[in-house]
Amino acid sequence: MSKRDRAFPSAREDEQAARRKRDTPQTRSPSYQLAFADSDFLLRDELRPVRLQLELLKPELALQAADITATIVVFGSARAPSPEQAAENRASPEHARDYEEARRFARLMSERNHTDGLRNVIVTGGGPGIMEAANRGAHEAGARTVGLNIVLPFEQAPNPYVTPDLSFQFHYFAIRKMHFLMRARALVCFPGGFGTMDELFETLTLIQTGKIAPIPVLLFREAWWRRIVDFEGLAADGMIAAEDLSIFSFVETAEEACATIQAFHGES
Repeated sequence: MSKRDRAFPSAREDEQAARRKRDTPQTRSPSYQLAFADSDFLLRDELRPVRLQLELLKPELALQAADITATIVVFGSARAPSPEQAAENRASPEHARDYEEARRFARLMSERNHTDGLRNVIVTGGGPGIMEAANRGAHEAGARTVGLNIVLPFEQAPNPYVTPDLSFQFHYFAIRKMHFLMRARALVCFPGGFGTMDELFETLTLIQTGKIAPIPVLLFREAWWRRIVDFEGLAADGMIAAEDLSIFSFVETAEEACATIQAFHGES
């Protein structure tokens, strides 16, 4: 909207005008600051509902502006080493293979993307390990790729393969997890720890309860998952219904995962 189409000045125009205020005891008082330009005010505990809205809205507007309509979400351990790191640190070869398979999956999925490049955009938590691998694979395919980082007590920076203007940082885990699923056409989950389990089981619960439409939920490396989680035991004990076991499936290779996602969505 141009200036001549508006009845009132924009917030930016008023914020700029407010900077030109006369220096008096009154204008120096925090109470005189515009509310939306007052960071101390916005950080008050009572403003949490507003911050939740802002954290939902900022990435949403950026993704809309980028015309990203559908995504493939990749979860997995932040500790999975790249082949370079594995060789240096003598890490578990299985975890290094997870990194390479996530990288290969993201590259293949991005290469099979629709011509507009916006249909199967790879989304991760933006950090190291499996997240880095998936962003890296998409980057190697020449595709844009999203990272949804979270502020943590220890230092964490976005991995270098996230598209810079699609790199976001969150304070609230709940809003971050909402953004993971808002455009998701599939969830691909590699072995991981508490964070991976949290994200996976929230997705399974949302599908189970009908809060989101079914999407492919693919668990890489069946032997690992069956060792860690007794899904059949949950069903046998009556904690979930037998049909809930069909919400997810196991895959072993990038090609199998790509084919499963495309078959689910009726794509060749």
